[in-house]
Amino acid sequence: MSERTSYAAGTPNWVDLSTPDPEAAKAFYGPLFGWSFDGGENPEATGGYLSAMLGEQPVGGVMKIMQEGQPPAWSSYISVEDAEATMAAVKEAGGTVAIEPMDVLDIGRMGFFIDPTGAFCGIWQPLTFKGAGLVNEPGAFSWNELGTRDPDAAKAFYGAVFGWGFEDHDMGDMGTYTEWKLGEDSIGGMMDVTGRLPDEIPAHWLVYFAVENTDAAVEQVKSLGGDVRFGPIDIPAGRFAIVADPFGAVFAVIQTPEEAAA
Repeated sequence: MSERTSYAAGTPNWVDLSTPDPEAAKAFYGPLFGWSFDGGENPEATGGYLSAMLGEQPVGGVMKIMQEGQPPAWSSYISVEDAEATMAAVKEAGGTVAIEPMDVLDIGRMGFFIDPTGAFCGIWQPLTFKGAGLVNEPGAFSWNELGTRDPDAAKAFYGAVFGWGFEDHDMGDMGTYTEWKLGEDSIGGMMDVTGRLPDEIPAHWLVYFAVENTDAAVEQVKSLGGDVRFGPIDIPAGRFAIVADPFGAVFAVIQTPEEAAA
């Protein structure tokens, strides 16, 4: 089991869903990923925020959309040592602060920024809550991928703000895939979506969830009222598909070669 009790600064450590109907989201994601949901001891203080649980471990969050016109979406968070210093670096590197750092009870500090290519991303300065307690297992998130139309600008920005390096891979007809590196560790990816996605779809971070069987997960997505946006197809990392929940929040599911062999 890929249990985690800490994350190095600069590592994606949490994902959550903004949705117009948390109860409907529970009905969709619970059967799909085997999640239960915990509203905490004081749901009024957290605005009804729900922790998605895989067994005893928190693996993501669900919250109700707060602003009119806000689209349903999955968000990725990056662990940081100092939220204020990170946001200062965001501004200096050409990004925009969308939500200034704020306390979340006594468990951490969070904020959101928009990178220079238009992608929305969160940061989390951990106090008592470090992030997902389980990753890279079926039902937990396993990868975070930036889709952008300006990879060079993204490389400059994330390198300056989080100290990320990168490794480019030639994927043939699929173009170049970039692996984000924190030291020697691979902590995420990036694809140039120019010409691959409609122009009205902005740059974004895509959350991947591990599954035991991608084809079965895709059929379950459809039976639960979601839809398939791409795939399933086989790639070097495994068999994956991009799907959406009944409200249009997009995410990916991936079956690794090890899971396929099992």
